[in-house]
Amino acid sequence: MRDADPGLFGPDSVTWQLHGDPIMWIGGVRALYLQALHPKAVRAVVQNSDFRQDAWGRLLRTASFVGGITYGTTLAAERAGARVRGIHRRLSATDPETGERYGTDEPELLLWVHCAEIDSYLDVARRSGYPLTDAHADAYVDEQREAARLVGLDPAQVPADTAELSRYFEEVRPRLAATAEAREVARFLKAPPVPWPLLPARLALWRTVAETAFAALPPYAHELYGRVPPSAAATDRRLRAVGRLLRAIPSTLRWQLPPGHILKAVGRLGPGTHPSPRRLPPAASPRSARRRHL
Repeated sequence: MRDADPGLFGPDSVTWQLHGDPIMWIGGVRALYLQALHPKAVRAVVQNSDFRQDAWGRLLRTASFVGGITYGTTLAAERAGARVRGIHRRLSATDPETGERYGTDEPELLLWVHCAEIDSYLDVARRSGYPLTDAHADAYVDEQREAARLVGLDPAQVPADTAELSRYFEEVRPRLAATAEAREVARFLKAPPVPWPLLPARLALWRTVAETAFAALPPYAHELYGRVPPSAAATDRRLRAVGRLLRAIPSTLRWQLPPGHILKAVGRLGPGTHPSPRRLPPAASPRSARRRHL
């Protein structure tokens, strides 16, 4: 007998379809570049993370968390959220200039990480040719308040559509800076360590991922990193080309990669529930869904 639990989002959501697209890997790396520009957030990462020694493990664990809360059961998603909240409660960071000590579960930091992530997913997906309408984008931002709740945020305090998301970035921009920690993370992302036999693969594949993700950053992020922003048209062409390349990989092959969240979800819910842009729902206003969060 099938376990018919659709999880937190379900096959009728924008999240279900979008997170199954391989361009999300580019969006995820863009998010890391962007997240590093918040001084308190990146300091917390550098002081508490083993990303220098376990770069690939960290990336895969992050991807697994997103996949798990998207395609797993409700119970599995809630447990994953509880684990993340528990980790954040135990960790803290120190400002070396002021001596201020703060927890990594401060709402300001959690909100920045959340917004940088969903903005990156949306921006990269739409510019790469994924067929999201404005209404779909608003619905996605609203749906992702469930993900924000899992990591410890009050959904009522999280942007519920793209207009609110844009206003959030306008408000937070004066607090952003390319600190020494941010530049360290950026350098690391461009050339993470790999065993020497894999160096050709890093040069051939990861360079494309990292450079494309960096190019997709908003102009203000390029300026903070001391770079001249590339033209939007050139970046769009690049994203569309990478999107076509990634989407040419058969989905049946991509979904075999561990930990196989999508295959497990389809096995749980039945044929016809695999993610696809053709299954994007008729996008109603996200305002109608907001009541469940308030």
